[in-house]
Amino acid sequence: MSTPASSDRTAEPSRRSVLAAGIAGAGALTLAACGGGSSSSAPKPHAGQSVAKLDDIPVGGAISAQLDGDPVIVSRPTSSTAACFSAICTHQGCTVRPQGGKAFCPCHGSIFNALNGKVVQTPAPSPLPAIAVEVKNGEVVTTS
Repeated sequence: MSTPASSDRTAEPSRRSVLAAGIAGAGALTLAACGGGSSSSAPKPHAGQSVAKLDDIPVGGAISAQLDGDPVIVSRPTSSTAACFSAICTHQGCTVRPQGGKAFCPCHGSIFNALNGKVVQTPAPSPLPAIAVEVKNGEVVTTS
């Protein structure tokens, strides 16, 4: 038969277990905030969604846009073509910002070619995920 003092001790967590749980929880939150590593998924839009007007994108440059609430980069490699990529850095999930024909990650210095999504400067491990688009009636629209 146990005494009240011993049953109280088993009902309460030890100081060490509370501290360990707190550290583990903080670590999980930190990983979630940083994106937890490389990101390889692009937004999955419905076909025919307008992403941008072609005339709003300079030839050889790119702009920021939203697709279903997700940040994307829309670029214009030639006067009549467009390309679209997730704007989420493949290093740790920060949002990249276009400037001219490049996209810069403000968190860790990765640089991407905004016209094709390829990594120009690491630490990003892989290109920005492409989103299929085409130009229709002056609009950049998704194809899948």
